[in-house]
Amino acid sequence: MQDPNEDTEWNDVLRAKGIIGPKAKEAEITEDQIQKLMDDAIQRRTDLPLNEGQRDKKIDDMSLDELDELEDSEDEAVLEQYRQRRIAEMRATAEKARFGSVREISGQDYVNEVTKAGEGIWVVLHLYANGVPLCALIHHHMQQLAVRFPQTKFVRSIATTCIPNFPEKNLPTIFIYHEGSLRKQYIGPLELRGEKLTAEELEFMLGQAGAVPTEITEDPRPQIRDKMLADLEDKSSDFY
Repeated sequence: MQDPNEDTEWNDVLRAKGIIGPKAKEAEITEDQIQKLMDDAIQRRTDLPLNEGQRDKKIDDMSLDELDELEDSEDEAVLEQYRQRRIAEMRATAEKARFGSVREISGQDYVNEVTKAGEGIWVVLHLYANGVPLCALIHHHMQQLAVRFPQTKFVRSIATTCIPNFPEKNLPTIFIYHEGSLRKQYIGPLELRGEKLTAEELEFMLGQAGAVPTEITEDPRPQIRDKMLADLEDKSSDFY
């Protein structure tokens, strides 16, 4: 009979399943250690021969059907636990990624769609007016971002339907909410960088506020040096 205290792959799997106890010197094994053993056992499965369609594919990238094909009698319980965890993760992701477009709302929708959006939900609200070119540009950019970041709720509304007598000089305006609380606001053309605003710049601005998980970490807006300051710097350099 195999020694249960021996350091073997099979004993690691049996311990992870709870079929055998810990080694004598590991009596104080923790839940984190048990989870690590299970993860190691799952990772070893990636070294098994795969079908032609599965070759070079990591287990994290496999579909549920492909995971089913990998199951066998000796570690079926381990893979089943991993499969259930994957199902839960996929459901959680699908639940969060339920937006994906820019929705038009009215003043009556404001409370339910914005301030009561739900736990963990970021809302980007664009107040606009028809006939304002920058408003149309921002709506165009937001449509692209809404598809790329479906976990964020993008909505827009004619400004005066949400806020009576809202000044047109303040358009466009973007309000950013998280769990019903206002976190950031951009009011007017100056704060929104005018009609040369790019989709990358808007993504950066929303990312800085936390509304989207962007990978843009540096402001893509072209940096323009002040000519007078540049001239002064050049003269100072010549003097020294």
